[in-house]
Amino acid sequence: MYYAVTIATLITMAMALGRALLGPTIYDRLLAANMFGTKTVLLLSVVAFLYGRPDFLDLALVYALINFIGVIAVLEFIRERTGGDGADKATGE
Repeated sequence: MYYAVTIATLITMAMALGRALLGPTIYDRLLAANMFGTKTVLLLSVVAFLYGRPDFLDLALVYALINFIGVIAVLEFIRERTGGDGADKATGE
């Protein structure tokens, strides 16, 4: 059962990676990168359970914090770059 969860998580990670590479907007890419990070935390947790390694849960928590702070930092950078109105100059939206 847990192997099915692992395979499903890897498939969704591949789909998120595809969306992060293809776009079309920077917000789609950022959301896909955030989803990839979240799925990585889930994958680390499942692997920790499968192999009986509770120390992997510490790694998963640290990775979740880094993912969260990284997304906030990138959003702040985008907001400053676009003048604070949230419009994307590359796409005109």
